[in-house]
Amino acid sequence: MAATQNGAPASARPKVGLLGIMQELYDDMLPGITERQGSYAQKIADRLEEAVDVHFHGPARNRSDIERQVRRFNDDDLDGIMIVMLTYGPAMRTVRALSENQLPVMLANVQPERTITEEWDMADLTYNQGVHGAQDMANTLLRLGINAPIISEDWRTDRFQTFVSDWAHAAQASQSLRDMRLAQFGQMPGMGDITTNPWAFMHGLGPQIDQLGMGLVEERMQGVSEEAVAEVVAADEERFEIDEALSDEAHRYAARFQVAIENLLEDEGYEGFSMYFDAVGDDGRFEQLHMLAASNLMAKGYGYAAEGDMPCTSLMAAGHRIAPDAHFTEMYAMDFERDSVLQSHMGEGNWKIAREDQPVQLIDRPLGIGGLDNPPTVLFMAEPGPATLVSLAPTGDEEFRLIVANGEILDTDELPNVEMPYFHFRPDSGVRDCLDGWLENGGTHHQCLHLGDVSRRWEMFADMSDVEVVHV
Repeated sequence: MAATQNGAPASARPKVGLLGIMQELYDDMLPGITERQGSYAQKIADRLEEAVDVHFHGPARNRSDIERQVRRFNDDDLDGIMIVMLTYGPAMRTVRALSENQLPVMLANVQPERTITEEWDMADLTYNQGVHGAQDMANTLLRLGINAPIISEDWRTDRFQTFVSDWAHAAQASQSLRDMRLAQFGQMPGMGDITTNPWAFMHGLGPQIDQLGMGLVEERMQGVSEEAVAEVVAADEERFEIDEALSDEAHRYAARFQVAIENLLEDEGYEGFSMYFDAVGDDGRFEQLHMLAASNLMAKGYGYAAEGDMPCTSLMAAGHRIAPDAHFTEMYAMDFERDSVLQSHMGEGNWKIAREDQPVQLIDRPLGIGGLDNPPTVLFMAEPGPATLVSLAPTGDEEFRLIVANGEILDTDELPNVEMPYFHFRPDSGVRDCLDGWLENGGTHHQCLHLGDVSRRWEMFADMSDVEVVHV
């Protein structure tokens, strides 16, 4: 499993702090109210437990409590802070804490009870009066310039849980950019939409790009044990339908290549990598390209993009936090009869998005690019159904735009002469309007794809990362 710099797996539940705000005034009026509202906040945390790891440290009743808890959430490297008004609490008490806070924030406008009954008295009104505290809080967030998603909902509902989960995954993805380190092994010359200034990229979004030589991988290959190679081969044989033409020698070499890359990434704390095929071929010490390594490491949670495309590599690394199983792809050709575009790439693909009714194949694939031996290559079609396609487009020195297209992966017949992962993607807006919008907004030719509709998570991610988002 891919690891962040602090060792947390990319697929871990997002970690968020629940800042439950009330005030001491009510303790004299209603003895025990702090404990009662604290229990209510803990029920919210428990309700979210399946999707989000919620850290709650008790009600914050004054400015000192609020500032202490916000500092703790930041010091604990959480992914975000969810504010819940447990009663009314003056929002001025949060100003200094939120001014110094570095984490994404959301406001949950909720209350303990779903409905008002004839039995309610002043105590019940006090227990459930969070809404006007939320109004005070929202005004303060607005005046501080904090773009905080807001939801007004019964906290027991699936809608509430889904919204918080979407925000938390977006926050985790956005926060991951701050400390992200990426390895670049060469870059295809002349490919404009993948080019960005590493200094401006780090300053604008956060990821650090380290340009590495293939010698580091070759050195690692010399130290890969036969046991490690055998483990990869055995895993491939369990998950793939192996082409009879694929020799054991070729498969073992690809496995050794994979282990060497993964060891380098893991040891140096890289969350993703991009490898240009000529960086491999021109080195002179490699027998194959890295097709199998890229596919298997993508499936493990590492960010990957081809040809030295670091914006897309960072998008893929963040994408694994947005939702499971981000897939690297590009648009190959338009199909006006199907109103779709054929998605594929040179041979890399996250096989975890493959059709469930067909085996993923590992084939002996002739590939002249790089001038090396046939690279073992995964071959599959993607699972039909809703999908989300995203591009991170450089639009200036430190300016980026997120292009998002919702659509459907079609259930189509196989293309027997296509020897790499592929599928038809039909945009909801239609292939003509979608691609017009894609091109007009600078959408790049490398993309990140997820099964399902995760567009709201990407929108929240863009807002948190101060990136413009455009739907096409």
